[in-house]
Amino acid sequence: MSLATVAAQQSTAQAAAVAAAAAAKTNSSSTSASAAAAAPNPLIALSSNFNDFLQMLMTQLKNQDPTSPTDPNAFTSELVQFSGVEQQINTNGGLTQLIQLTQAGETMQGTSMTGKQVTVQSTQIAVQNGSGALNFNDPTAGPVAIAITDSAGKPVYGTTLTATAGNNTWSWNGQNNAGTQLPDGAYNAAVVSGNANGSTTTLPFTVTGTATGVQSLSSGMQLDIGALTVPFSAVQSVGN
Repeated sequence: MSLATVAAQQSTAQAAAVAAAAAAKTNSSSTSASAAAAAPNPLIALSSNFNDFLQMLMTQLKNQDPTSPTDPNAFTSELVQFSGVEQQINTNGGLTQLIQLTQAGETMQGTSMTGKQVTVQSTQIAVQNGSGALNFNDPTAGPVAIAITDSAGKPVYGTTLTATAGNNTWSWNGQNNAGTQLPDGAYNAAVVSGNANGSTTTLPFTVTGTATGVQSLSSGMQLDIGALTVPFSAVQSVGN
């Protein structure tokens, strides 16, 4: 393969990587917004219906015609419904307690990860103590471009390298293209492989860093890797 061909592949891959990293910023923001949105509480809605039902039943009893009282069968049916609603509320209360206990257990499990090296799936790379690392798998050896953007989607660093077929690890010193050290944080990243036919392939990747804490959010348990926050389901491995 000629140097010109390799250079063309690297240039194409780099452009695609920058675009993919910017897209990762958009997807990450929308996901965070969705997780932050308050979910409706079905227990509150059920309790409201329960109180409305009780008020309607008492109003019916107060205003029934003494000469033509409510049919006993209909009254019994309404009492059964009343009891059913009450049981649903009690059941939901029990489930809420069970969920809280489960979350407490997950929090304890997550706390045990703190201080350990973890590898997680993410669209961002965590810079901790001035450096970060990501891992990707390339089916074939060849040129690969890596692009890093900040929280606003602005490119801050880009590089090309020759990947080997299989697993690859890339470390970043946290510096921008001008050689200036950037602050620790979560940066959007993209890994793109340049193909011989001029096309590009975006490669999924994992990031490795030190777990620093856990959070219990409405969307579920989250693991912190510095400024990067991922769900527990994204954890691939835990080291020492």
